[in-house]
Amino acid sequence: MTPLEYLSAHHDRSLQELIEFVRIPSVSTDPHHRGDMARAAEWVAAHLRQAGPIDVRSMPTPGHPVIYGEWLGAPDAPTLLVYGHYDVQPPDPLDKWLSDPFEPELRHGRLYGRGVSDNKGPMLIPLTVAQAFFATRGALPLNVKFLFEGEEEIGSPNLEPFLAANLRLLQADCVLSADGAMWRSDEPSVTIASRGVVGVDFSITGANRNLHSGRYGGSVANALHAMAELVASLHSADGRVAIEGFYDDVAALSEEERRAIAELPFDEARFLAEVGVPSLFGEPGFSTLERQWIRPTLELNGMWGGYLGQGSQTVTPNEAHAKLSCRLVPDQHPDTIRALVMRHLETHVPAGVSLSVRSDRHAALPYRISSEHPGLKTAQRVLEQVYGKTAVCVRMGATLPASELFKRLLGIDTVFFSFSTADEDFHSPNEFFRVHRLHEGLEAWTRYWESYGPTVRTVSAHRRSRAPVP
Repeated sequence: MTPLEYLSAHHDRSLQELIEFVRIPSVSTDPHHRGDMARAAEWVAAHLRQAGPIDVRSMPTPGHPVIYGEWLGAPDAPTLLVYGHYDVQPPDPLDKWLSDPFEPELRHGRLYGRGVSDNKGPMLIPLTVAQAFFATRGALPLNVKFLFEGEEEIGSPNLEPFLAANLRLLQADCVLSADGAMWRSDEPSVTIASRGVVGVDFSITGANRNLHSGRYGGSVANALHAMAELVASLHSADGRVAIEGFYDDVAALSEEERRAIAELPFDEARFLAEVGVPSLFGEPGFSTLERQWIRPTLELNGMWGGYLGQGSQTVTPNEAHAKLSCRLVPDQHPDTIRALVMRHLETHVPAGVSLSVRSDRHAALPYRISSEHPGLKTAQRVLEQVYGKTAVCVRMGATLPASELFKRLLGIDTVFFSFSTADEDFHSPNEFFRVHRLHEGLEAWTRYWESYGPTVRTVSAHRRSRAPVP
């Protein structure tokens, strides 16, 4: 029996294991779920051990543990570092879910549940593929190291020190990431770039308490009015970020790269229908895909203050709060953008209120991989085998902090090889994962592990043959 035949024979078991995994509410941002985080980490460790003779360790961090595993039984083959994360976003707002977010429900070929697409379905795939190889061949076709963290959804705050403390342990030829969704469900794709991120929280305070709007309204500043004015100053009317210096370090894309994006099959009417908006909006002079992939953005993530309960309470609020995040592109740096945002806020505070800013939220640099990287070439070849069509090269508007850390600290690139897709409502109510993508991913990861080694050896031999004679 081949690994692919084994996976086909255990088709239903793979789905049941995913359901079991998703039932664990591993919400990393909520201290009330710390015990659930520990259960999820142990679930991952146990399934790695069950897969075969893998050396598995639960490695503590100041936050949630990293589950590490390795099998190095192929001395002449390259080494892949497989990455994924077992933590999930909070399920809120709960009243928008059609089923319990932590009791997965199968409907019309889709499995619904929090974390099923981001990232539990995709990260279960390499565990299952490893089991298939050990069950049928007794070995993997190459060396594999596994790194599954529990803090990706809160910005991976402890991943950098973990990598820095374990450089030798984590040496590999390439990272193969189970995180990082494909562009569309009907279009196999490889991602060659992702944006960076930086976040800022800020508050406005006026009076020393909420005031009666009849007695005090019109004579003291309303904190919510002031916050709305301050937030409005962040953009010009046409959608361009109005912060001085915000675009100074943006690396311009070549005309060839912009042409490649323009040639991708993108239906704006379909996009509008999917997100439920009447028209497009954004920085002028750029297409929708360019705004999502190659241009920096500033988005307000939340704003609140005053009375939020049922009915009315006629007050003049004395406090208002907001959160924003910026997505960054080469060559922008999070520290620079954070400083520019803070300076803008400080210089645009309306009269009658004071400002306080917190800038300790997570940040990450942008990332890009060469289109000629052998790991990326392997992914393209495998996807064509699985789907019978050429995989398109796309970019990611979102951020995966780990990819930049792997590059900077370990000196290796990350190939995104996730089989979730961008429309599966991760981070939103009714997150789902297409069941057929689970099985397509199992086939693709199996083919990738079988073909990556020969690809790397061929590329290395080609480079040696072209090296100058000393």
